[in-house]
Amino acid sequence: MENYLEINRKAWNNRVDTHVNSSFYDMDSFLRGASSVPSLDRKLLGDIQQKSILHLQCHFGMDTLSLSREGAKVTGADFSEKAIAKAKELRDQLQVDADFICCDVYDLPEIAKEPFDMVYTSYGVVNWLPDLDKWGKTISALLKPGGKFVMVEFHPVLWMFDENFQHIMYAYSRTEPYTAEEPTYTEQGNGTADKTVTWNYGLSEPLNGLAKNRIRIEEVNEHYHSPFNLFGNMIELEKGRYHIKGLEDKIPVTYSIVATRAK
Repeated sequence: MENYLEINRKAWNNRVDTHVNSSFYDMDSFLRGASSVPSLDRKLLGDIQQKSILHLQCHFGMDTLSLSREGAKVTGADFSEKAIAKAKELRDQLQVDADFICCDVYDLPEIAKEPFDMVYTSYGVVNWLPDLDKWGKTISALLKPGGKFVMVEFHPVLWMFDENFQHIMYAYSRTEPYTAEEPTYTEQGNGTADKTVTWNYGLSEPLNGLAKNRIRIEEVNEHYHSPFNLFGNMIELEKGRYHIKGLEDKIPVTYSIVATRAK
């Protein structure tokens, strides 16, 4: 296998400036106090007051800082040095109490000082990881006994289709990674083209990765909408709920997992 970690790290470092300045991330609203955490995620997290939360694959920290502004003790982790540097810059600018760690997900148990009340991750996360059993072990090590895990992720059925959702082109799940030169997902790519290495996983892989590692699955739900308009043919039927045009009630767009660490 190619060095997926360095390839993907380079791609995400290259994307930070484009994302920070994009309408997609809407930095102006965030700086004025708006939360970047989608309503579904916030509902699943529940009471976060004074809870210690580890936010995996936090990018440049908007969701981490949003949860911190609500009273949680949040640590964001990401492997992109440039993203973490921006997250720390925003933290200092906003004078928010949050910590940030720059490392690969799998290295976190060796770096985190103590386990957390909650672990949270969302939207385009597991497809960057080559081993979901190891991912489950990592989450188990980072959660206190009885601690809560929350994930909201894009549904794997999405990645089977071509860009117009007319034809099935890719496997629902496969062991081998996909290597591509692709633009980023904001501002129509903004002229970017970075090499990436990703994996397609069905629902069973993340669920088994958790369940085999002392993470008790409490709730799994599939949703026919996304809080983000990621595809050219999505329509907003309700505020903040984007559906695939013509397939509004045909295929799920996201799924969510709520689980607890066995005591």
